[in-house]
Amino acid sequence: MHYDCLIVDDEKELAKTTAEYFEMFDIRTQYVDSAASCFAFLEENDTDMILLDINLGDGSGFDVCKRIREEYKLPILFISARQSDDDVLIALSIGGDDYIKKPYSLSVLLAKVKVNLKRVEQLKALDSLAEKKEGKEDTPKFVLDEPTMSLILKGERIALKAKEFALLKCLYEHRNTIVTKDKLFDEVWGDNFYSDGTLNVHIRKLREKLESDPNEPQYIKTIWGTGYILELK
Repeated sequence: MHYDCLIVDDEKELAKTTAEYFEMFDIRTQYVDSAASCFAFLEENDTDMILLDINLGDGSGFDVCKRIREEYKLPILFISARQSDDDVLIALSIGGDDYIKKPYSLSVLLAKVKVNLKRVEQLKALDSLAEKKEGKEDTPKFVLDEPTMSLILKGERIALKAKEFALLKCLYEHRNTIVTKDKLFDEVWGDNFYSDGTLNVHIRKLREKLESDPNEPQYIKTIWGTGYILELK
């Protein structure tokens, strides 16, 4: 499911109040109260931006931000009761886009969220405009966009996670030829110590995003006992 904003804050009542306030202004918002639930949410849903507290019950918002930055390109606004300049500098240096100190004004926070969501929409519009200018006949069918870790497939941009993108890139670089499992482990994970299950899960997730019918793949095909092939005509 798609949300405009995800709030990650262990102050549940504050997070709930903020989410309800945003919803009044048609900003589809969800909230979670831990690092673990944040990553679980991102596995199952999409969001355009994140409001992130530093002090979480099961970890640090700084660590959460670093991990998110490895896989996602989206605005991250820190919301925290920590007031020191050092905390602000750390938050911004590791990838935070803004730092809002608690207690915050809901109206001011809303304004900041709207600004960032507008930027996200502008970027999406620019992508769409660029594709339209190319024209349907001239638009490449299958294009990997490394800066945004995404795939443009038939004019539609598909967001990918870091390992998904690395896996697809490897298959793309060897497209229309068989890529062995050992080669995929070596180029994507850096060693051969991962199990076939790890590879199978990532292939399945890619198929769910790329294929019209993941059970009858058109692009990523299994070569039983050997590896996979990305077929592009």
